[in-house]
Amino acid sequence: MRNVAYINEVPPEQQAYADQSQLKTFYDAKNKIGWFLMKGAPRPSFTLRLLDDISDYLESVKQEMQESNGEKYDYLVVGSDVDGMFNLGGDLELFKKYIEAGDRQGLLDYAIKCIDILYQNMFHYNLDLTTISLIQGDALGGGFEAALSSNVIIAERGAKMGLPEVLFNLFPGMGAYSLLSRKIGFAAAEKMILSGNLFSAEQLYEMGVIDILAEKGEGEVAVYRYIKNTARSSNTYKSMQKLKDICNQVSYQELADIATVWADAALQLAPKDLRMMERLVRRQNNRVEEGY
Repeated sequence: MRNVAYINEVPPEQQAYADQSQLKTFYDAKNKIGWFLMKGAPRPSFTLRLLDDISDYLESVKQEMQESNGEKYDYLVVGSDVDGMFNLGGDLELFKKYIEAGDRQGLLDYAIKCIDILYQNMFHYNLDLTTISLIQGDALGGGFEAALSSNVIIAERGAKMGLPEVLFNLFPGMGAYSLLSRKIGFAAAEKMILSGNLFSAEQLYEMGVIDILAEKGEGEVAVYRYIKNTARSSNTYKSMQKLKDICNQVSYQELADIATVWADAALQLAPKDLRMMERLVRRQNNRVEEGY
């Protein structure tokens, strides 16, 4: 984790797990927090390797919870190990390869990998814990979708988020509409998706998309402050989480059906759309090479 100056919070002892190729994980025993920080390569997007690393880590969490009778974790926090970027979304280079090959099954398999993780994150892996997204940099496309799936979303001022898929004539097919429509309404969700615009953390906080707005560089502090606050009224917070699970239900079938529409739509992209996708990949690579 980044070094931060904690305000009235003592930096916890961190136990580093063995790093996977595209994921860094820590366990904070004092506060029962599992941290998993993404570092997709060659760019911070959801590569197949990163998706597998996340799945493996979450399976280990569930196993540890079972072995500890549900006592080991109270929180799971997803963040990034890449400065200035949370996650840039789907692996566009891989999408282009599948589309050019007419590989519908490849596209659908990728989408199902994504929604398997997203769906579990929404419902906190059927465990008595809270999932938190910590956004300290840009979250685009699938990166924004992933962040939206957490029970609590914390973003630092200045972070940019959005769904740019309309730029290459597609739509975000792994949960954006389902999640946003339940937060801000169907019309507002559709408007955001069709605009392709980027929004600041400040704007999204005012819209009700972001739960907690942190000062730049103080995202980790905001996580610990939230945990400290919830400890004072833990029964209330846990009960509210159960209410949200009941009232904001998204079925797995809904996500799977949307993913199928997405895969079919991807195969309809024209050569000019694929060229735009390729340009976006180059922009992402340039940002990584420039350190942001």
